[in-house]
Amino acid sequence: MSATIKQIAELSGVSRGTVDRVLNNRGKVKPQTEAAVRRVAEQLGYQPNLAGKALAVRKKAPVIGVVVSSEENPFFEDVLRGVARAQQELKDYGVRVLRKPMKGYDVKRQLALIDEIRDEINVLILNPINDPKIAAVLNDLQKNGVGVITMNNDIENCDRLCYVGCDYIRSGRTACGMIALMTNGQAKVGLLPGSKKILGHNQRVQGFINAARERYPQMEITGVEETEDDDIVAFETTKNLLAAQPQTTALFVAAAGTYGVCRAVEALHKTDEITIVCCDAIPSTVEMMEKGVIEATICQQPFTQGNKSVHIAFDYVVSGMRPQKDTFIVKNEIKILENL
Repeated sequence: MSATIKQIAELSGVSRGTVDRVLNNRGKVKPQTEAAVRRVAEQLGYQPNLAGKALAVRKKAPVIGVVVSSEENPFFEDVLRGVARAQQELKDYGVRVLRKPMKGYDVKRQLALIDEIRDEINVLILNPINDPKIAAVLNDLQKNGVGVITMNNDIENCDRLCYVGCDYIRSGRTACGMIALMTNGQAKVGLLPGSKKILGHNQRVQGFINAARERYPQMEITGVEETEDDDIVAFETTKNLLAAQPQTTALFVAAAGTYGVCRAVEALHKTDEITIVCCDAIPSTVEMMEKGVIEATICQQPFTQGNKSVHIAFDYVVSGMRPQKDTFIVKNEIKILENL
């Protein structure tokens, strides 16, 4: 049997009114009191009356904000399909989703988009730039009752509700293992993340480097260069890397820009000399796998990321309680041409 508000109040040493304000996000409560009440509620297995709360939510028509770097980045098409499907699944509750796309990783632009919608939304789902200014704004949103869910990438020093996305370190280690299998562990590898401003891209690189150091002493890293998740930039970056490090025999594309990388390798007539492992299975990546330019790609269930984030946001609005887990990790999936 679920605990009652009276039992939580007695064990927390506060009034039932205080417990009600904490569990329903009504009115301000001292942070230490809120933490104590939520801890007792969790220990007692408190379950709110979700049916009644859902009816109340329908009257309020909750608004969920979604800010992602989806412009000119095909990966996010599946993420946003997942968001749209979740909105459709929750339409009977009047859920509205405000989408704010942006290109690249400009901190000022991301801050401006958050500011545009912060007064309209109950929860923000964000593909965050890993920057202290972004973290400060997200912490302020949380403090003022707007829940924050980081999706696809996480951010440091931020009190968000949870993170929904892949394990980037494991993704990088997996890529290293794939290249090692294909090259007998003796590759000279160029690493091509999207941006050092993105935590997950850095984690993928670090995961790759750690695995190489621990398991493949004959593997050498020839360079780490950013593609800015842009095919044109990736094309030039790859050409420059291969010109400066002609001994390179493999490339790991740790974010977007894969098509530009492949076109550079083709332009230099090095398709048969360089092993390429990348991330995600957008149409241009599939095309390059069919041409034999890419050997394998590591996918991260983008539809699930978008869909689950919206459902978690809705559950938070209904229950007023933080998600039970801090992170919701989707599977890394290795894809080769034969199992695409």
